[in-house]
This record gives sequence, C-alpha cells and structure tokens, in this order.
Amino acid sequence: MNYSEIPKDVLTRFRQGVVIPALPLALNQSRKLDERRQRALMRYYLDAGAGGVAVAVHTTQFEIRLPKIGLFEPVLEIAREEFDSFQHRTQKPVIRIAGVIGRTEQAVAEARLALKNGFHAVLLSVAAFAEDSNFAILEHCRAVAEVIPVIGFYLQPAVGGRKLDVEFWREFARIENVIAIKMAPFNRYHTLDVVRGVVESGRADQVALYTGNDDNIVVDLLSEYQIPVDSTIHAKRVVGGLLGHWAVWTHAAVNLLESVQAGKLDRDVKEALVLAHEVTDTNAAFFDVAHNFAGCIVGLHEVLRRQGLLEGIWTLDEREVLSPSQKAEIDRVYAVYPHLNDDEFVAQNRDKWLS
Repeated sequence: MNYSEIPKDVLTRFRQGVVIPALPLALNQSRKLDERRQRALMRYYLDAGAGGVAVAVHTTQFEIRLPKIGLFEPVLEIAREEFDSFQHRTQKPVIRIAGVIGRTEQAVAEARLALKNGFHAVLLSVAAFAEDSNFAILEHCRAVAEVIPVIGFYLQPAVGGRKLDVEFWREFARIENVIAIKMAPFNRYHTLDVVRGVVESGRADQVALYTGNDDNIVVDLLSEYQIPVDSTIHAKRVVGGLLGHWAVWTHAAVNLLESVQAGKLDRDVKEALVLAHEVTDTNAAFFDVAHNFAGCIVGLHEVLRRQGLLEGIWTLDEREVLSPSQKAEIDRVYAVYPHLNDDEFVAQNRDKWLS
C-alpha cells in the first residue's frame, strides 16, 4: 500500500495536525481482555475529537504479541470495527495507526496484519536494532515501507530507545512511503536532529512531524524551526501529537491543539509557557518520572479508572503497579490543574460509550 492510497481527506487532515492518543489495553480483574471497555476507550477518543488512534503500541502493552497472550490481532480487529462505526456515523476522517516492533521478519508480518485490518500506517519502532548500523536499520524500514506507509519513531533511551543521528533521519525521510515521524527522544538536541534531517531530505512537505516528547508537548506544538539548506531557510513545524499522555484528558488535549493552531497561544508567551509547564507537571505524575517511568502505563490506567472508563489498573504483567507516591502525585495534579482534565466530558458520555 502506497501513501497515495490513504483517503485524501484522511491524509490531508493528518498532515495539518491532529491529536492521536496511544490506546491503552483494557483488562478485567482476571487480566483478560475487557472488550466492552476496550471499545469504550476507542469511542471516547474518537468522540473527543482525536484525529486518529495508535493501536498496539507501548501503551497497549507489547506483551499482546506473545503467543500465550494472543491479543495483537484481536485488538486490531476491535479498533477496526470502532473506526468503521465512527466513520460511518460521522463521515469524519481519522487515521488508523498500528504499532510494529521487532526485527524485520516480525515487523513485516505485523505490518501485513495491520494492512489486512484496514490500518493506514504503522508506527515503526527500531528498538530491536540497538547495536545495528544506520544502513541495517534503514534496510529494515524500507522492507516495512514496501507493505504499508510508515511513521518513524524516535524513542527515548530510558524506555528502550537508541540514539539515531541526523544522517539516519535524513535518509529515513527519503523513503517514499514515510509519511511522518513521532519525535520522542525527550531531548532537545535529538529532536532538532530529526527536524534537520527531514528538511535536508527534500521531503519536508511529505513528512509530518508529530511530538511524542511528553516532557515538552506544548513547546513542541508552538515551535517553528527554521533550517538553512543551500542558502535557503526552510520553516518546519510540529503539527500534532501522537502521545501516551493524550490517552487521558483527551478532549482537553483536542482543545489545546485547536488553540495552538488558531494562534490563541501566540498572544502571550508567558501564559503559553505557564501552560506548557503545567502539562509537563501532569505528565510527570502520570508517567511516574520520579521512578524512571516504572508506572507510566498504570498511571494512565489510574486516571481512566477514576473516570470510570477502566474497571481497574491491571496490566498483563502483575508486577506493574503504581509506584510509591504516584497516586498522591496524580491527586495533586488533579487538584492544582482542574482546567486540564476532561472529567465532565467523560461523565456526560461514559454510559453511552460503555453500552
């Protein structure tokens, strides 16, 4: 599938910039799939105004691929059905993204399953190539891109990523079926490497930049980079976000991005930076930064549990629990930043989504 086969309205909206939550996995107390609540999460994100959802990514738990778990394709199928239902009901364009991991054989097989289930693109992790050369990783990326459009992923080292230099990103962006890059190195220098690589690739108009820098969401969205190439200055912006953070308080995130795109935050730099730090502070609580991200998945689950969308915070790995003081930190950010949550929106719609 070539990117030109993605519906034009979907690709146009994606390139303009949208909110894309990373889908959590809904489990019951027996740590089995809770299909009712899994569907409710999809309905929440789409009704909240998200321009797409990323499925089978880190937030969905990589263990869904294990043969003894066997949830990779079932979760893709549930998402496909909810995407189909939403688009039939609303006629709104949304992009369907599936996570793909592993070495080339596994990644290509997962890409084919994503294509089979109606997904438009894959978010391609190269964490399995920790010691490989740029050339080897690029060959891997080309193999996946022959199957389906690809979104690159610069993952922070703290959760399994590796450093990828500007030369890598320049050549990666030149792969014809690459449509975007999610920048999540949690590092300003490395983020700049991605932007520069994309601009220098000559495909800046075709490759959208999405923030995954949960520690700098608002600053990324407000930033314009001006990259000189051959005596010409090329402007490039981060148009949206593909974020685990946006798996909670999603309706508020949509309002935030709309405010950025409308220029509302350009009027007062101080106010914008205050908001940026508030969002980062909430992320620190949700992602358990104090304990090196150990509770990053269950922290999101805890927020969704409080909103009544999840029954509990269970994950496939019973060792994953809230870290000491994490619950108190979530209590704190709820109390001090009430304008950032979307509890009222969820309360108004929860029963409908769960029906």
